[in-house]
Amino acid sequence: MTTGIRMMRDIFIEELYGRMHKDERIFFLSADFGSPKLDQLRWKFKNRFVNVGIAEQNLINVATGLAIEGFTVYAYAIAPFLSMRAYEQIRINLAMFSQLKEINVNLVGVGAGLSYDVSGPTHHCLEDISIIRTLPNMIVFSPSDEELARSFVDYSIKIRKPKYIRFDSKKLPVIYKKSDNIQIENGFSQLRRGKKICLISTGVMTHKAIKVAKKLDKCGIDIGIIDLFLLGDFDKTRLVDAVKKYKCVITLEEAFINKGGLDSFILSILDENHLKINLHRIGFKDKYVFDIGSREYLHRLKEIDEDSIVGLIKNIKSESL
Repeated sequence: MTTGIRMMRDIFIEELYGRMHKDERIFFLSADFGSPKLDQLRWKFKNRFVNVGIAEQNLINVATGLAIEGFTVYAYAIAPFLSMRAYEQIRINLAMFSQLKEINVNLVGVGAGLSYDVSGPTHHCLEDISIIRTLPNMIVFSPSDEELARSFVDYSIKIRKPKYIRFDSKKLPVIYKKSDNIQIENGFSQLRRGKKICLISTGVMTHKAIKVAKKLDKCGIDIGIIDLFLLGDFDKTRLVDAVKKYKCVITLEEAFINKGGLDSFILSILDENHLKINLHRIGFKDKYVFDIGSREYLHRLKEIDEDSIVGLIKNIKSESL
């Protein structure tokens, strides 16, 4: 696993820039939020780039209007403000309206989880999966690396439904290769197969799952890892086949647990398919994080750091498996 040198958002925008040369239906909207790669796009496509200002609610309104006219629209902003400040507009303009008419609006949020770590709880984004996933007709995309971000561009153009794309704001190591031929529509990737225990993670926490698995290898504990990058709108049959051999599934997310996020998504799949598998949840408990410090420091405070997760899995194995 090599270290990535670019952020997911820059890879995504760079790839989209190439598509905009060929497809005149694509518009890019920003809530006064930039990136190095966005400068090139907004100068090249001045007629298809709109900065609506610091106005996330209006961002959704403008994006919806363009989508109604048949355009493919990308609406770009800081993740907590995009998903929460504009929630009513997302609910009515996108979730409701897309049930009546085909519209393709892609909400591109940067700053998933604690990636704006030192900015404090106003900029943390621990609720977005839960609140967006509760809306009908919305697709949530939660990638773990830049190659997934790149691969999602074609999917976002082809699938003409409203989507919420949650990017980390930091550079993350590379997990996938271009040669992996990622199939976004599959919804997940099984990174490694284990014996009795499987970690199911999303976004940045997939990197933590990989590190935890390596530490457990040294203890003779062989766990599986599933990187779930789509929450909703994919055939769950393959996922059911992947998890049904395990006795225990552990969800790992940089989000509140027991609130409708990744853990609830997996629980519903286990329940619907009558799978008798123990489920354990790892994430943030029912409190905001007011401490200031790096992401890893905050993880240690909330006991979702590598050593804490390793300890938890050892206990689960000794007590119930």
